[in-house]
Amino acid sequence: MSNWRKSSHSGGGNDDACVELAELGGRVWVRDSKDPDGERLVFGREAFGGLLARLKRDDLDLPR
Repeated sequence: MSNWRKSSHSGGGNDDACVELAELGGRVWVRDSKDPDGERLVFGREAFGGLLARLKRDDLDLPR
C-alpha cells in the first residue's frame, strides 16, 4: 500500500506522535509513521468519521 499520507496535525520536526492514513477498499488504515511495518488499525469510513468527530470534541478519555 503506497498511498499513505501523514496527518495534517503532525508537526514539523517532532515526529513522536505522527500517524499516517491510507484508504483502500472502503476502509481507512492507520499506522505509526515511525514504525511503518508495525501494527495497523483498520476502520470502516463511517466508524473513522465517528472517531474523528469524538476526537475533535475531546469526547474520549485518552491519556495526555
